[in-house]
Amino acid sequence: MTDTAVIADACAPSTAHAIGTEAATTVAGALKALADPLRLRMLSAIATDPRGESCVCDLADLAEVSQPTVSHHLKVLKETGMLLSERRGTWVWYRIAPGKQRAVAALLDAFAPAAAVTEEPEDAAARAEALLQMDARVTRLAEELADELTGLNRDLVIAIVRESYAGLVRSAKLTVHMIPLTERFARQRLADLTRDRTTGVPQVLFVCVQNAGRSQLAAAIVNQLADGRVVARSAGSTPASDVHPHVRSLLTELEGAQEPGTAFPKPLTDDAVRAADVVVTMGCGDVCPIIPGVRYEDWAVGDPALASPEGVEAIRQDIEGRVRGLLATLTSKA
Repeated sequence: MTDTAVIADACAPSTAHAIGTEAATTVAGALKALADPLRLRMLSAIATDPRGESCVCDLADLAEVSQPTVSHHLKVLKETGMLLSERRGTWVWYRIAPGKQRAVAALLDAFAPAAAVTEEPEDAAARAEALLQMDARVTRLAEELADELTGLNRDLVIAIVRESYAGLVRSAKLTVHMIPLTERFARQRLADLTRDRTTGVPQVLFVCVQNAGRSQLAAAIVNQLADGRVVARSAGSTPASDVHPHVRSLLTELEGAQEPGTAFPKPLTDDAVRAADVVVTMGCGDVCPIIPGVRYEDWAVGDPALASPEGVEAIRQDIEGRVRGLLATLTSKA
């Protein structure tokens, strides 16, 4: 074999796992149709409308454009198969097609927030060095918690601490706060692991994709309004590195006398679901395990990470209204 052939064989990438031509053409067509800011806003408004559908008269308020322009954009979205429409009297109503709900959720709840946030690239060498130094501190934390929590199996405590650190460090920025965050998360997991749902105050778990916006806000509102009668926690199927700035300012306002800055994105665990009386999903798809005896609700709520200041306030009010309804069902049994 010639040297040229050897080099060609060594450099030739394998394309066997690349997306197929037919699928790529379909996806590219959908993305092209969505490549317009107003269309994306329309799709988001329809997907998060509490009624499960939106009237064309509502969508016209999104931008100062003519009615024919609004109708054109909706027609393009409908041609992708993502929307269904129904005329009722004067107006046409739009909803997400059942077969496209997962695709729309993935676009609005995972891709869009990640694409909208830009972060400075992290120095890989510096991160690796910091991780090496952090390992010893995690080991020390695990030993200290095992010494403190004598009522629990020592090996279990150590394992939970290490798993908690591993779950957080995958997405979180490596900072001096990593050890305190690991301790908080580990203590929460250990409490969830040992909780008996038949006793104590009701517990609600809010789950979204990044645990950086809606779920954090909903949990904070519950903890403020319930005044200890209900406990709320939150988690994400794919946690972000930090809580979104729009939401962090609201959390600071809601925390009041509580210790500020305690909110941080956390990965979803089976223990958290098992410990909850109610699990509220907020655009995380079907990632939540189904546990017998746990009540599930799905809230279609806009993402504050992508909203304007006015939109963030509207989302907060929407969540607060839903929270009050949820609390009424939980506290009326007390």
